[in-house]
Amino acid sequence: MSIEELYSIFTRHPIICTDTRKIIPGSIFFALSGPSFNGNTFAQTALNGGCALAVIDDPEYLGKNCILVHNTLLVLQQLARYHRRHLNAKIIGITGSNGKTTSKELLRDVLSAKYRTYATSGNLNNHIGVPLTLLSVPLDAEFVVVEMGASHQGDIRELCDIAEPDFGLITNIGKAHLEGMGGIEGVIKTKTELYEFIKLNNGKVFINTMHNVFIEKSVGIDRIRFGESDSDDYQGDFIESEPFVKFRWKAGNDPDNLNQKPIVSTRLIGKYNFENLLAAAAVGSYFRVEDEKINAALSEYVPDNNRSQILETANYHIILDAYNANPTSMQAALENFSAMHVEPKTVILGQMNEIGTDSSIEHQNLISRALELNFDQILLVGKPYLPVPGDAKIRFFESTDELLASVKLLLPDKGGILIKGSRSNKLELLKDVLVD
Repeated sequence: MSIEELYSIFTRHPIICTDTRKIIPGSIFFALSGPSFNGNTFAQTALNGGCALAVIDDPEYLGKNCILVHNTLLVLQQLARYHRRHLNAKIIGITGSNGKTTSKELLRDVLSAKYRTYATSGNLNNHIGVPLTLLSVPLDAEFVVVEMGASHQGDIRELCDIAEPDFGLITNIGKAHLEGMGGIEGVIKTKTELYEFIKLNNGKVFINTMHNVFIEKSVGIDRIRFGESDSDDYQGDFIESEPFVKFRWKAGNDPDNLNQKPIVSTRLIGKYNFENLLAAAAVGSYFRVEDEKINAALSEYVPDNNRSQILETANYHIILDAYNANPTSMQAALENFSAMHVEPKTVILGQMNEIGTDSSIEHQNLISRALELNFDQILLVGKPYLPVPGDAKIRFFESTDELLASVKLLLPDKGGILIKGSRSNKLELLKDVLVD
């Protein structure tokens, strides 16, 4: 069956399902397989559950209402690209080592103030998630914000070939997925694959001029600049993050002075989020969303999913950021927490994953930085932190379960707590213990 023929079926059944636990009647089931499971074995279950069709790639499971293809994943990606080419929407591709999900959600909210806008759901940002995102977009969409994640060189190029973005934004480049990308130079090469695609296809990029690497790597591309300089197309001014970010911004051609612009008070913590907020303001303004609507969208956005959440109790001021962790984001979180006016300060740090041969060094560097910032207590979770320095402020736990058993006995009666780590640590379980 050709992609054209399959797309004709998709127009009559425009919902894709890949999980038999989440069947939607009338949808098309794609039998995706993994290293430890054969998705074809679930085809009949999907049909019995209400799917109209099942796309499989193993003839052994061929039956009524099954479509046999050579590779279900490849066909899913081809179908997504074919659908993308039927969309009149502007596609904005977004990637980065940190902040891409937050930036994606900010862009979605800002553009939604004026346009029919769709975006990646959650963090469905890989070779499966991007096709599913595109196939969920209706034909009347005006904007689609597609988050693109990567763990190996070539991943962003592959996702660009599927989504074919018209515009690109890289939030930042830091020490993330070092193991799969071959060090920081590999990270830069991988992330800027988005720039390479945009350049080849005569698109535009939004570049953060507060990072020289973006200026250097975007030479020769049609670009819209945002940053803190008077020469930028969109200029911002960070005011404070105590605890939430406040900032001002304006378009470069606006005759008013920046200090005459209203202060935007947000619900995002950390100076590092100033750049994500300014990016969203710049994109929205470039596409002629009114300033007041942009400011309202940025002010009303509240992070969730254990990402930079503020939790207040009678005794504690808690920052919960248990969604993602790498050396760059961990250090930024420590420095932001250090600057906050709350005492005493306890940091709970989970291990960082996918750092490769630098894992031991990076974990020891993080311990050193936490000690330099003079936190009152440092609780470390995960074997990569070993060996632990002999300092009375530090306590080590092999697992989150071990920490849970004693954390309430260790914490002071009041103060601030930073909880930061990768999702695999499951540090969000501390929320049930600490928040009454």
